Amino acid sequence: MTAVPELSPEHARRRTLHGALLIDVREPHERAAGMAEGARGIAQGDLLGEASTQLPALDREILLICQSGKRSLDAAAVLRDLGYTHIASVHGGTTAWRAAGLPLVQPLQSDDERDFNERYSRHLLLPQVGVAGQQALLGARVLLLGAGGLGSPAAFYLAAAGVGHLRIADDDVVERSNLQRQILHTDASIGEPKVQSARARLLALNPRLDVEAVQARVTSDNIDTLLDGVDVVLDGSDNFPLRYLLNDACIQHAIPLVYGAVERFTGQVSVFDAGRHRGQAPCYRCLFPEPPPPEFAPNCAEAGVLGVLPGMVGLLQATEVLKLLLGIGEPLVGRLLTFDALGMRFREIRLGPDAACPLCAPGQAFPGYIDYAAFCAGP
Repeated sequence: MTAVPELSPEHARRRTLHGALLIDVREPHERAAGMAEGARGIAQGDLLGEASTQLPALDREILLICQSGKRSLDAAAVLRDLGYTHIASVHGGTTAWRAAGLPLVQPLQSDDERDFNERYSRHLLLPQVGVAGQQALLGARVLLLGAGGLGSPAAFYLAAAGVGHLRIADDDVVERSNLQRQILHTDASIGEPKVQSARARLLALNPRLDVEAVQARVTSDNIDTLLDGVDVVLDGSDNFPLRYLLNDACIQHAIPLVYGAVERFTGQVSVFDAGRHRGQAPCYRCLFPEPPPPEFAPNCAEAGVLGVLPGMVGLLQATEVLKLLLGIGEPLVGRLLTFDALGMRFREIRLGPDAACPLCAPGQAFPGYIDYAAFCAGP
């Protein structure tokens, strides 16, 4: 069988002006960036699945175009096998059409459609995301505990990725010493509540999101309210009492917890999902049954931290959040990823659930919240 003819963009343009039917077989979000003038948009799957209703007579001259020429050539071969006798593909696709300086048009779209297709165009090209995955992100709700070193980069990238509702809880205000690593804030933000500074910066990046700023200290009294309706929690805290509280609350509400911590030149990341997978996934208490003595676990204000380190860990946390929301890849459940910035080395430690864990062991009833400050203070 002879190969499907391929026409140059210039030749295809001339044939179109003489009555040939030009069909752009790309997906709608791909066509949003511009279509060959005169083309009719029909996605490849729709075209091949309903050829008899989408196309005129079998002997009509039909030209197919895509982004680079491969999909249109494949589709043309299928249509030829279905009996279409006068069919060809545009060599090089829309990319070559644009390079040749031939006219392009923008398909009619609403403002929301245009924003969606343009803003998330690189996500929409990924088979693991696509339109359905991006819509799932827009419908997702994430709680970020802390708008500091970890929360700043994580929030930026979650907002850029289109996570539709971000709830950010932090009771602190911006100080000049924060600006070395907390990139959500600027010098003009000094003295402003961190959550308000964060909200303004995130909405400037992606104004169609819902960013909920909660200026409050997270405690046992408000944690249940903060978790209401949330799909994933990102831990950007810097103290052990809050980490234990988050762990216990996420088990109680069966919400995955994306953990991160930094100190000086080292960081670590994991995902604790014991609330949904009891007996299979560990929780934070399985890793740290008891908090270390305060002198062995100083915070950044006491020990210092390399400014870029929270950025690296926060981005890893944001990656895990997106994977959980999209249901793709292999989240860091049962694995602790540690990072040494000075040696530029990553290490993975396998974590198993503790069968005697007082919070996440199978059949273990939730014991209720405790005085976490006293628990972490030790005897």
